[in-house]
Amino acid sequence: MRIATWNVNSVRTRLDQVVAWLQHDQPDVLCLQETKVADELFPHAAFQELGYATAISGQKAYNGVAILSRLPMEDVQIGFGALLPDAGALSDQKRVISALVEGVRVLNLYVPNGSSLTSDKYGYKLEWLSCLKRYLEAQEEQADPLCMVGDFNIGPEARDLYDPERLTGGIMASEAERSALREVLGERLVDAFRLFEQEAGHWSWWDYRTGAWDNDRGWRIDHIYLSEELAECATGCVIDRGPRGNVQPSDHTPVVVNLAWPPDDGEEADDWL
Repeated sequence: MRIATWNVNSVRTRLDQVVAWLQHDQPDVLCLQETKVADELFPHAAFQELGYATAISGQKAYNGVAILSRLPMEDVQIGFGALLPDAGALSDQKRVISALVEGVRVLNLYVPNGSSLTSDKYGYKLEWLSCLKRYLEAQEEQADPLCMVGDFNIGPEARDLYDPERLTGGIMASEAERSALREVLGERLVDAFRLFEQEAGHWSWWDYRTGAWDNDRGWRIDHIYLSEELAECATGCVIDRGPRGNVQPSDHTPVVVNLAWPPDDGEEADDWL
């Protein structure tokens, strides 16, 4: 099973790019963030023509998450409120959606950016991450293998930043954010990309400003995390830089994991790397 994540920074603006990528790469599941469209205007038909069903949670102009799957989706859950009735306002923004696909709980997240260390949005981000930890504790009680993906807006380590000496300690690289992410992951979830690549210099996001793409000044903030049973089935995880070079691209690019799942199907994993 091949699962991908991509912050598309407006699914309608970049619909042709998403469709072209799906046609070329053909993942089984694609999780989108920052769809930036109200549910009634989501472009279902374009994906259905390619054989993908859609599960969505959107709002006008901001946020928004979606799961596209060419495998059957079951038990779609939207927002923190699906498992945490007391989540309150932390569930209002459209940032959380999950579904069962082939027995795997695919959880798609758009973590708040935080804006700056002095912004109220930074406090909201830390509170949101604390709520995510409780949400995952509730999810673990369901005992489903978990693949958690999304735009986490956090560079977990120095090797995930193009200039760690300057950027460490600032927004998306503060110790409070990194500590909160570690608390979320606990001992259950592992970084799929780091199972296969230990070196620095691999980015998933390049700021639109200051020539970041042309000068390869990026961050690795889009992640795929796997529970133990899925980590044991992972055969590769890559960042596909190609779409970032498009005309009028998203500032993010896809991350893809390949899983030999279900593990007892008797088939060899695809050699796609």
